[in-house]
Amino acid sequence: MATEVRLPQWGMNMEDGLLVKWLVKEGDEIEAGQPLVEIETAKINSELEAPTSGVVAHIMQPEGTTVDVGTLVAVITEPGETVPRPEPAERRRRVGAPRRERRREAPGRQGRSSGQVTPVARRLASQNDIDLSAVRGTGPNDRITEDDVRQAMSERESVSSGPTMQVVPRARLLARQNGIDLGRVNGSGPSGRIVVADVERAIAEAGAVSEVVPLRGLRKTIAERMVRSAQTMAQVTLTTEADVTEMVRLREALVSQWRQARIRPLDLDIILKAVAAALKENPRLNATLVNDEIRLMRDVNVGVAMAVPDGLLVPVVGGADEKDLLTVAKEVRELADRCRKGELSLDDMSGASFTITSLANYDIDAFTPIIDPPQVAILGVGRVVEKPAVVDGEIAVRSMMYLSLAFDHRALDGVPAGEFLRTVKSKLEDPSWMSGPADSSPRPDES
Repeated sequence: MATEVRLPQWGMNMEDGLLVKWLVKEGDEIEAGQPLVEIETAKINSELEAPTSGVVAHIMQPEGTTVDVGTLVAVITEPGETVPRPEPAERRRRVGAPRRERRREAPGRQGRSSGQVTPVARRLASQNDIDLSAVRGTGPNDRITEDDVRQAMSERESVSSGPTMQVVPRARLLARQNGIDLGRVNGSGPSGRIVVADVERAIAEAGAVSEVVPLRGLRKTIAERMVRSAQTMAQVTLTTEADVTEMVRLREALVSQWRQARIRPLDLDIILKAVAAALKENPRLNATLVNDEIRLMRDVNVGVAMAVPDGLLVPVVGGADEKDLLTVAKEVRELADRCRKGELSLDDMSGASFTITSLANYDIDAFTPIIDPPQVAILGVGRVVEKPAVVDGEIAVRSMMYLSLAFDHRALDGVPAGEFLRTVKSKLEDPSWMSGPADSSPRPDES
């Protein structure tokens, strides 16, 4: 019996994947679990494994193709079995376009291509909202090339700006000589006519730009997700200041305790452990909002935002509430090491129910973090600063830190959010609770 292999959804936020390289070819005999193809998702690379043993009867999508989750990519049969090749289906959609959205025809382009698109052409079409189903390919076997997409863009521009855009002849010549797109120039003449001064201003603005960095890859994915988060959530931020003097003492005491493990204790280790414990006591924050359902998660899986050259990745410490402080610290170091080397797996980045993000290393006191949907909250951590504070009626130098909790007001109200933040604060101000039987950490006075 034939088995269809479709692109799975690795994580709630995955929408599509790029088929980077096929590791098998049609006719190969394979074993269950054998890697079939390298997949590049929005954040990491992985391998799609064979769900069953058999023979690769059909490879449905070529290398370099970006396909939606659920798209048929291969067919595996039993040895000796013959099945007809399934009809190909174009399942790729424009980034950010709802599936129910009616396709818009590009002006002047009729007919369909063979369905094959070069990777460069697909990216260009996605970035400029060009419907590939309305673009006729001129490449081999009617494959859509970059030139075909640019032609569609040019025709759309000419239709949208042709008869309504008025340009004086000298301004048009000046724009052509300097590579200025008149469609991006605002006319200041009568009836919006573009005059020479308008083009000269556009030339000056273009000259002030030292470099143009395309918004793509991980940076583009982060941008899309953050915009979606801001547009679809009712986000509110609560900020409090915590006296973390005892937390700092605990961290300093751990230096000698953890020397044998060759781990330097960090404030983040203690904060993560405190957050995990607070989530256990305040389960409304350990949740996701999917459609109209608030899903309280059974496990406390805390994501930790880590900086990479193109943006942020958020590996996850699973079951953080059940692990002792040293184990949490070791896991954070391992994840950070894999993050630096670009070796994070899908498992490393899946299943977060809450996220911590810190700008303490950049001398930031407080900030407004943006929630990563479908989570309902995120904690922003500022730097630790020594400052005077009143303790038992006397002024003393204390270590202080701001905590900023952003939460989705659709999923919970200010009271439970404030209670969670107060719980985190109290656990950091008195971290002696971390010295229980299951934890190898000493009390602050055991240094």
